[in-house]
Amino acid sequence: MTEQPRVVIGMDPHKRSVTIEVMIADEEVVGGGRFDTTVEGFDAMLAHVAAWPDRVWAVEGCDGIGRHVAARLTAIGEPVVDVPAKYSARVRAFATGQGRKTDATDAHSVALIGTRVAGLRPVVNDAQLTVLRVLVDRRRSLGEEHTRKVNQLHALLLELIPAGAKKYLSGRQARLLLEQVNPTDPAGQALKRVAVEYAADLEHIYARTKDADKELKALVAQTGTGLIDLHGIGPSGAARLLVAVGQITRFPTKAHFASWTGTAPIDASSGDHVRHRLSRGGNREINRVLHTMAIVQLRTRTTLGRSYYDRKRVDGKTPMEALRCLKRRLSDVVYRTMLTDYTKGAGAGPGGHQGASTGSSAAGSQPHTDTSKKSLPEPAGTDATTPTPQSVMTPLT
Repeated sequence: MTEQPRVVIGMDPHKRSVTIEVMIADEEVVGGGRFDTTVEGFDAMLAHVAAWPDRVWAVEGCDGIGRHVAARLTAIGEPVVDVPAKYSARVRAFATGQGRKTDATDAHSVALIGTRVAGLRPVVNDAQLTVLRVLVDRRRSLGEEHTRKVNQLHALLLELIPAGAKKYLSGRQARLLLEQVNPTDPAGQALKRVAVEYAADLEHIYARTKDADKELKALVAQTGTGLIDLHGIGPSGAARLLVAVGQITRFPTKAHFASWTGTAPIDASSGDHVRHRLSRGGNREINRVLHTMAIVQLRTRTTLGRSYYDRKRVDGKTPMEALRCLKRRLSDVVYRTMLTDYTKGAGAGPGGHQGASTGSSAAGSQPHTDTSKKSLPEPAGTDATTPTPQSVMTPLT
């Protein structure tokens, strides 16, 4: 019996259907098709790929539209890696000419990425992280809803009260202000009635937010992570980091992690002129977590982050440049903390992941650590092909 080769199954997912392409190591296409995401369609897809038992699924957008099908695959023990949409878009532009986009070309581009690129993020079936993701997304939506209601309320209060109300306004404070307003004309009465409704909505959102924070704090504490102990990271920030990062070992060094968080400067040198510019890429949600962490540390004179910032100002940095340097150092702090968490939990090597050398580069736990100040974005790896399914899907323990 002829042994079947290892294959990468590229998938272009949609809500009600998926298109797949089966590709072997030399990039020869050996199968594929379009399948519904119903129970029957999912079973038909598995039956189609059963001829290649040694397989790994490369799914586009596992944090977005591909999440539902990736979860179904990992639930039955299938190895899955996430292919960012920007990767497949770049390959599609070269592979198909002029970037023509169809489901079939998308699946082909995803399969090429899965075959060629090492270091793709494995999707792990972790119920705890799934719960954290759902709750942290809910907490973010509550914050966005609160901001929207406050803005609507301020617009009405400006018409009811001369100069309006103070910038930071709670629902209770708004309700007390409105109790002192007694308009007699129909327009004013309508304004007050709607404003009272908004104030009540704000009080309700505030109560839900407090409950969400308590629930998140308890769940993050159950993970045993040291992130919650870092100054400037709350339950929401810690949960967002745990969900977005997944396995910290997918970042070989602190520089790779900083590139992913968007805190590493980008080399913009030309000839003898050496310069670096601000990165606008990376994971913007995690960049925001680090920005909040930096701002919180700057508010307290006794924090090491504030001391680091002050030293940068003395060195001639502008306030924004010093803040960017601080965020870069805090990225190292977060990386080191998550690496320590993994080492304690997985019993891994001295560098925090299997096979790491004792010189594995992770910054110390404080922003004043003397490390390279110009860690630049760089490839996630130098291997020519995707790791085998066994090496890709090493689960968290």
